[in-house]
Amino acid sequence: MSRLSPPPRPAAAPLHVPDAPRSFLISGQLRRPLALTVADLRERWPQRHAAVVFDCATNGPQHHTFDGPLLRDVMDDAGPAFDARRRKDRSRYLLTVTGGDGHHTVLSWAEIDADFGDAPILLATALDGRPLDAAGSQLVVPSDRCGARYISAITGIWCGPCPAPPEPLSWA
Repeated sequence: MSRLSPPPRPAAAPLHVPDAPRSFLISGQLRRPLALTVADLRERWPQRHAAVVFDCATNGPQHHTFDGPLLRDVMDDAGPAFDARRRKDRSRYLLTVTGGDGHHTVLSWAEIDADFGDAPILLATALDGRPLDAAGSQLVVPSDRCGARYISAITGIWCGPCPAPPEPLSWA
């Protein structure tokens, strides 16, 4: 017995699907992990402006302007799982930020905390006046002299405590 199948359909023109907005995850020891896009960063938090100069190892001095919310404000909404009343608890938390190229960096919570470093570190939504929706958010550390911690196309931010170091060996 033979089976009949419908005639082949002509090849359809490929559909143009607009690029989905780049999103990234904020995870770790948080009360409210977040999945965010650049549009979310622009709409949900106050925007700051930073004119920066940093030294790029391959291209020399870079002069740019960035707009975006403070990392601290975004992380506060994610609710790190420390006791905010205890400075020593806050001071042992770390943040790792990973970019689309796999490059990553580490920040301490104390760097962004108002009781410690109070650094105005941004999650950029615009670079030199151009929106970063297609490229993804960028970490901006205005106080850095080199650009190594300027992470492009952020894919994730992790937040958690630094483990206590092991006990030193005794030389008795």
